Amino acid sequence: MAFSLLNLLLVLLVAWGAGLLARRLGYPSVLGELIAGILLGPPLLGWLAASEALAVLAEAGILLMMLYIGMEIDPKDLKKASKGGVLAAAGGFITPFVLCYGLIVWAGGTPMMAAFVGIAAGVTSLATKSRILVDLDLLDTRIAHVMMAGALVADTVSLIIFAALLGLAEAGGISAAGLALVAGKAVLFFAVALATGRFVLPHLGRLVQWLGLGRTGTFTLILLVTFGFAEGAELAGMHGILGAFVAGLFLREIGLGRSAERDLVTVIRDASLGFLAPIFFVTAGFAVSLEVFSTSLGLLAGVIVLATIGKIVGTALFYLPTKNGWREGITIGAGMNGRGAVEIIVAQIGLSMGLITAEIFSILVFMALFTTATVPVFLKWGVDWLRRKGELVRAVPPREGTLIIGAGPTARAIAEVLLRSQPVTLIDVNQHQVELARGAGLEALQGSALDEQVLTDAGAGRVRHLLLLTPNAEVNALAARLARTAFQVPEIHIWHDGSSSEGHEALLAHTGGTTLFAGPLSLTEWNYRVAHDEYERTGLALEETRPPKAVFAEVQAERERLPLAVARGDQYLPFHSGFAFQPDDRLILLQAPTTPREAYDRFDRLVARCPVLDLEAVPSLDAFFDIVAPPLAAELNIAPDELAARLHEREAMSSTVVLPGLAVPHVVIDGEDQFALALVRCREGVPFPDHPETVHTLFVLAGSADDRNFHLRVLSAIAQIVQRPGFERDWLTARDAQALRRLVLQAERRRLTPEG
Repeated sequence: MAFSLLNLLLVLLVAWGAGLLARRLGYPSVLGELIAGILLGPPLLGWLAASEALAVLAEAGILLMMLYIGMEIDPKDLKKASKGGVLAAAGGFITPFVLCYGLIVWAGGTPMMAAFVGIAAGVTSLATKSRILVDLDLLDTRIAHVMMAGALVADTVSLIIFAALLGLAEAGGISAAGLALVAGKAVLFFAVALATGRFVLPHLGRLVQWLGLGRTGTFTLILLVTFGFAEGAELAGMHGILGAFVAGLFLREIGLGRSAERDLVTVIRDASLGFLAPIFFVTAGFAVSLEVFSTSLGLLAGVIVLATIGKIVGTALFYLPTKNGWREGITIGAGMNGRGAVEIIVAQIGLSMGLITAEIFSILVFMALFTTATVPVFLKWGVDWLRRKGELVRAVPPREGTLIIGAGPTARAIAEVLLRSQPVTLIDVNQHQVELARGAGLEALQGSALDEQVLTDAGAGRVRHLLLLTPNAEVNALAARLARTAFQVPEIHIWHDGSSSEGHEALLAHTGGTTLFAGPLSLTEWNYRVAHDEYERTGLALEETRPPKAVFAEVQAERERLPLAVARGDQYLPFHSGFAFQPDDRLILLQAPTTPREAYDRFDRLVARCPVLDLEAVPSLDAFFDIVAPPLAAELNIAPDELAARLHEREAMSSTVVLPGLAVPHVVIDGEDQFALALVRCREGVPFPDHPETVHTLFVLAGSADDRNFHLRVLSAIAQIVQRPGFERDWLTARDAQALRRLVLQAERRRLTPEG
């Protein structure tokens, strides 16, 4: 068997380019791959050539693709397919099957050939509809659910009928003995497959863990199982694609965990749709004959017309018992009219086995191309028609509710608002926070957001919104990825602490999420305010629609505010950077109180009136003392130059750097009953001799000798404040000098009596 690497390279290049162009135009890649095979292959230009090596790769490609399709179909969805979906599938398959079967027999074709054409006319492309439904924003409508359920049922039934036809062809004709043999083989195959799938494959996950297989080893094991099922189907007189499809139905959940199983499905999708399956569809185009337009144009037009009319009218008629309206039935039929991968696979196998002619194969390919190309147009017309008539119904039940990772005070405040119109659940590793949430009447679970079972118990597979409110950016990133890949949560909103805008934007791009609150906020500060009831709740009516980030900047202009949620009629929704405002929306805000909190102890009172310096850069330690001395001296009975000199002398005795990035310069001055404090942030850092790291946080103290006890209390208070987790991050990201003062004032520490 000759193998041309150049030919394979050209086929892959053409498949990739044509598929990419088709997707850019809003069509499935299979459409572009088929057209490329027709235009660049033997039917027209002859630049690409068929070979046995390509045929082998193509055969492996369709097996892997059917495995992937099977893994993407939940058997539970087939069992609970809505009445409308079953009726739509029946009408959309039976009617075009009968019409096209009759046409082929009338035109002189054999019953077997007519049956193949009927199957091809009855199938529908799941991939085609999925893409179009997303583009038209219809995934949460009733017609979308009916179409998807109908496609699953129709394609599954088509494959079973197709397998039966192959069995009859293998038996050499229709007879009582032949039918019994075919039925017996089919029943035996399905019985063995069902027993293996239900009693053997569920233990595959434990086997993988016991053998210590990684993703590559697991993928190889999955291929062995798949080809085993495919060979079983072949031995039963059916084609291997049915075996691969059945294997996929059982292999979608094998006990590896949601995340690992989704990773495995991704690998199979990439190997099939990204490499092998495109080879099949390009080479399928090689077998098309353009002569059909001159020799069998009438038959081609007849098949296309009957397949289209049969699909639309048949779906609409069978759908009438649902009492959802004939217009909805016609729209569903128009959406299900597209054919695709399954039809081409059936046709190609029929051609290779000599059950249909090259003429019929070409007719089926062009029928797939025409019907797929018209689906977006027909479906859009139908949807616009339903909208004008007020009959476009959103599906019930859609994803709803919010899952919040973190159960701190701010998270609980958001949950209490959102709970007015939707279910809300919180997750936190801290049992105390969970108990506080439950005490407030909220649903809360104790556990890690990185544990799939915890997310499952919290209903992550049903919620619409995920709010990530933990102070750990890595946990937020991992939890967001897990929620997206394993649970397909559609809307993920991540809190931004302001520490790294580039890192946050990269996280949003990686997870497809948005920024919670539409801008950076100090969660520590708001947790303190909410926990101590030091906030006011207010609202802001939005008279005109504006970008969320502009709204965030506006509400922050006067004072610190937290955009908690958006009230829309009787709905309450999370506010985030991707929010789309509507007229009459009202923003619910928490804001700092109009009058500041009364200082609790002497240190608080000192901080409330002390100078706060927010510096960008300082060239030297001497320059820093020259800058800080004047405002500090103004609080004391001392000249700035003298205070600066004393700070210089004190630092020369021993360094006042107590922790990396933190220094507490302090001096004793003459006099009685004097004490002053300056809070300083230097964004680029103050250089201290003999310390490799610059200092960004400085508490500068100056007091008279008679107040040594208070001096020690101040040092104790500073130690408690700076040792709190997250202090350094909050200090460096605070918006301005007043935010720095609030950070110290609102820090949790042991306070003395007001007189202390």
